[in-house]
Amino acid sequence: MIDKIQRPGQVGQSPAAARKPQKNAAQGSAFSAMLQQRVGEKQAGINFSKHALARAEQRGIELTPTLMDKLAGSVEKAQEKGANNILAFDTQQAFIINVPYGRVITTMTQDEMKENIFTNIDGAVLL
Repeated sequence: MIDKIQRPGQVGQSPAAARKPQKNAAQGSAFSAMLQQRVGEKQAGINFSKHALARAEQRGIELTPTLMDKLAGSVEKAQEKGANNILAFDTQQAFIINVPYGRVITTMTQDEMKENIFTNIDGAVLL
């Protein structure tokens, strides 16, 4: 018969309990708050990649609730048509959005749209 060898500190502890990471209440509540925020973003229908958030900030693009609603509506329309990557734009700004994930990949202003070629998109939505 083979006996299991236990590591120091595990004597009397079940193998399942030994694998569970220890956490304190502060970590749990911080994680819970972050999870709730992420769930809320997903329910809103649109989220931004780190790159897109940085570009929006650098370029002075204000992410207002009205704009977020328009972008979410663009994603819904694109999903109905079966698009995967879209350009959502108006006269002032443009957003490249991955439709299946509802994720804005990058943003740009009107000046940056001039003489720019948009590739790897299969749809465009006017905001």
